[in-house]
Amino acid sequence: MQGHYQYYGVSGNFDGIRSYYQETERQAYKWLNRRSQKRTWNWDSFRNYLERYPLPRPKLAYAFYNTW
Repeated sequence: MQGHYQYYGVSGNFDGIRSYYQETERQAYKWLNRRSQKRTWNWDSFRNYLERYPLPRPKLAYAFYNTW
């Protein structure tokens, strides 16, 4: 994820990398729920898990247009 943010994290593209983060978060929730035949996570417990083991947050790496 860090490499994705470094490559695509230019000024004017924050909405794009934020949507990438949100989709990654949804996919991580989906795959953690596939660990067994019953659902083991709900969104509250998943949020608690992310507080302990966070995903890298999106940030802009370069300011081409000096907008930040």
